[in-house]
Amino acid sequence: MSDIKARVHSLESFGSVDGPGIRYVIFLQGCNFRCRYCHNPDTWNPDGTKKTKPMELSADQLIEKALKYRPYWGQEGGITVSGGEALLQIDFLLELFRKCHEKGINTCLDTSAGPFTREEPFFTKFKELMSVTDLVMLDIKQIFDDDHIKLTGHTNKNVLDAAVWMSENGVPMWIRHVLVPGITTDEKELKALREFIDTLKTVKRVEVLPYHTLGVYKYEELGIPYTLKDVNPPTKEQVDTARKILGAQ
Repeated sequence: MSDIKARVHSLESFGSVDGPGIRYVIFLQGCNFRCRYCHNPDTWNPDGTKKTKPMELSADQLIEKALKYRPYWGQEGGITVSGGEALLQIDFLLELFRKCHEKGINTCLDTSAGPFTREEPFFTKFKELMSVTDLVMLDIKQIFDDDHIKLTGHTNKNVLDAAVWMSENGVPMWIRHVLVPGITTDEKELKALREFIDTLKTVKRVEVLPYHTLGVYKYEELGIPYTLKDVNPPTKEQVDTARKILGAQ
């Protein structure tokens, strides 16, 4: 038995928006992006916050917890690992998903692909991980690199490269895009994103996620400046326009 333990932020027993069917969702601690609209800034620091520290759990422990809910999953449900950014704990992910597949559990990875690189040793581990991943939900924050850097603090070149690699290697994907008025509602950006998505061979679904302010209080608690205080959630018209352009569900 491996002694790898994940830093787990939280668990959700009945996730209904985290992949196909009903999912047991594991939110891992730690993220390298600093998205301005992030509603979980308490997941950023790998060590947690002053108030909350991550749980340390093994793959076997998490599978044992998840299997209690298997009767509710139906044919499509299973386990989803999200974050934070799950790929920062790729060794644990690989062990977890291998064991899930041994038990016939559907696996889904929710990621922004920020850690992706074709350099070793990450790349070999990533390829192995994809062999036991049934679906990747890839969150593309911004298609234009300069705007992506302003929004997240990081380039998107490796994110788009991850999407291309997964497309070329038969990995099923859902593409997600958070719609933030004045930041990701520009039609030029949306059309450019659609053009990129159209080059990918394995995209099964596109989702537009409207920006919300439910996590603003966390910034106040953590003493982190919130830079989108004057931004309201998108209007129905903005959401409808984005969904039409992107061909979203």
